[in-house]
Amino acid sequence: MKTNEGPAGAARAADSASSIDPAEVARFSAMAAEWWDPQGKFRPLHKFNPVRLTYIRERAIAHFGLDPKSVRPFEGLRFLDIGCGGGLLSEPMARLGASMVSADASAENIKTASVHAAEQGLDIDYRCTTAEMLAEAGETFDVILNMEVIEHVADPMRFLADCAGMLKPGGLMFVATLNRTLKAHALAIVGAEYVLGWLPRGTHDWKKFITTNEMETGIAGAGLTLKELTGVSYNPLADKWSLGRDTDVNYMALAERTAK
Repeated sequence: MKTNEGPAGAARAADSASSIDPAEVARFSAMAAEWWDPQGKFRPLHKFNPVRLTYIRERAIAHFGLDPKSVRPFEGLRFLDIGCGGGLLSEPMARLGASMVSADASAENIKTASVHAAEQGLDIDYRCTTAEMLAEAGETFDVILNMEVIEHVADPMRFLADCAGMLKPGGLMFVATLNRTLKAHALAIVGAEYVLGWLPRGTHDWKKFITTNEMETGIAGAGLTLKELTGVSYNPLADKWSLGRDTDVNYMALAERTAK
């Protein structure tokens, strides 16, 4: 596992990349030890994980013509999990055979993720770094997972472009975020943070949410082709998430770099 851990590494990562928001890094660093507690502060992500994992698996298998019955269908594909947090997506992808590079600007997140992966016997290349630094180093990937990250950076369009620049021809990028609508403000902030207490107050800033139009423009501007936009909705009665047409709150975008 490669890491650039420690406060100095995190500071270098933040200082060299204008899309990084130090306040957001600090906020998630403070919660790093709770990543793998399904009843802790990241409980909503644990609930959300099965839906996004299924979506990524199905779309990637179809796109690359892989065997859906294989236990490790992603063998031979190089994945980037940018803003990986504690590794909730990285570990399942590694189990599916992907060669994982998992990056986060928080050294505390990387330490938590690295220790947990080692305990599971998983070989994941965790790095305390940024999309900008990876792009400058000339890294390239078949699949980029850009999940629940873009609404926490200082410069979303630059971040999107830097990620897109690392995608190989024919590669896929998955982006999950929140739509800047009144409905999203009511449910994702007022409801989730203040009424239900699912998330610590201040986890999200509604002004930093990305509308679907902004996402489409950003993806096109980054040289990618948008394949689909899919809504993700929560059913409180069933206590589960599901895919659908409603993109008013949570949604996922799937983009491709057309093979030359």
